[in-house]
Amino acid sequence: MSLPDEHFCPVSESLFGRLYRSSPEGLATLVETVPPDTRAMLAYYCSRRAHLESLSLVIAATCTPEQLYDVAGRAGWDLHSRAQAEAKKATEPPKPKSRHGVTLASGPLWKIPDIAE
Repeated sequence: MSLPDEHFCPVSESLFGRLYRSSPEGLATLVETVPPDTRAMLAYYCSRRAHLESLSLVIAATCTPEQLYDVAGRAGWDLHSRAQAEAKKATEPPKPKSRHGVTLASGPLWKIPDIAE
């Protein structure tokens, strides 16, 4: 196993640009056009850049743990775990909001002292 060059994007600039600009629905379809091994390299490539973290998780969710491990070793397994957790969080129904609202003061918060006092 050897880690891929961090400066080398595994897909063409035009495909990467389309992936970056696509909607969440279009991204899933577009990612499927990338071969599995290249997809794993792309997921790792994106995970190494903070501004591409969400893209890396979407792509990594389409990879197997073994594919990501072959590309990035232990970091690949970690990436797959984070992607699965993010995917699970996205499918969970939203939690109901607390019914406790903001309580406002009912009296004066500060009393202006009289000059005579």
